[in-house]
Amino acid sequence: MQTRYVDRPIPKISLANFDERIDQITADLVNAAENVGFFTLVDHGIPVEEIEEMFSTAERFFGLPDEVKATVPWNPNNVGWEKNSQVRPSTGEPDTKESYQLQFGENMTGVWLEDIHLPGFRDSSLAFMHRVQAVSEQLMRCFARGLGFPQDFFVQCHDVSRPIAQTTMRLLHYFALPENPDGKTYHRAGAHADWDFLTLLFQKEGQSGLEICPGREVVTEFGIGDQWTKVEAKTGDIVCNIGDLLMSWSDDRFKSTFHRVKAPSEPGDYFGDRYSIAFFNQPCKDSLIQGPKKKYPLVTGEEFNAQAMKRNFSALQAKLRTMEAAT
Repeated sequence: MQTRYVDRPIPKISLANFDERIDQITADLVNAAENVGFFTLVDHGIPVEEIEEMFSTAERFFGLPDEVKATVPWNPNNVGWEKNSQVRPSTGEPDTKESYQLQFGENMTGVWLEDIHLPGFRDSSLAFMHRVQAVSEQLMRCFARGLGFPQDFFVQCHDVSRPIAQTTMRLLHYFALPENPDGKTYHRAGAHADWDFLTLLFQKEGQSGLEICPGREVVTEFGIGDQWTKVEAKTGDIVCNIGDLLMSWSDDRFKSTFHRVKAPSEPGDYFGDRYSIAFFNQPCKDSLIQGPKKKYPLVTGEEFNAQAMKRNFSALQAKLRTMEAAT
């Protein structure tokens, strides 16, 4: 069945002259968060050359033999390398990809790739992560202002200098897929909503596939619609989306939007290897989370993540039961 597409405007927000324009930038971000859940950042201060260098570093990592990448295996702290193992509740089948998840704090103990395999990997990755964190903190100050919190409230809750920080950068490699039908079903990244505070995504120009489907009214809903909008891939832009955490923290005022990386199947789709870099802003484990109107119970950052994972697992089990009953 062919995808049903609809044109939706995805706001493009400039961070130029941030301190002088913070009121206007805040208004633009709040409008995007309330009405779309997605927006694109330009003039964010990270040079295209640095983004391209991080992509090159990621490609060198993914080009290593699997037995080398397996020396830094994924673990439940949401760090490490995985391959063909992430199963979405929307599909019930693994995404056709591999990824390496990196954090700033103590969760990375023993999970950094050794220099002997890829010299300078840790230092260059951390330098880029700090660059993206600085952009994230500008956005956090705006969202705090928009919700009536003290300006540094979210910045303090996401302090990556603390050992218990949970913010994650994910290097992603979606495998090339056959251009001619071979009877198999493929999923690059099945439809899902992120459960973090805010996601900043870097894409490579020409490697399309990201699509969004707005429509959630409360953070506890899991259902999605079937009308999708393509998001342009441009190397220098940062595509951002609100996560479930910020949706909850805003008492459902800001929308965490469902999205996917569509497996190519139609004319014009991109079938080759696809690389992207996702930066997930997640609160420190002991950060206290509750919106201004207290719509949801007070939880810590660690508890929110655990509940999100449990909800995701329950939805996946329900999907698998449905699939089994249909066979």
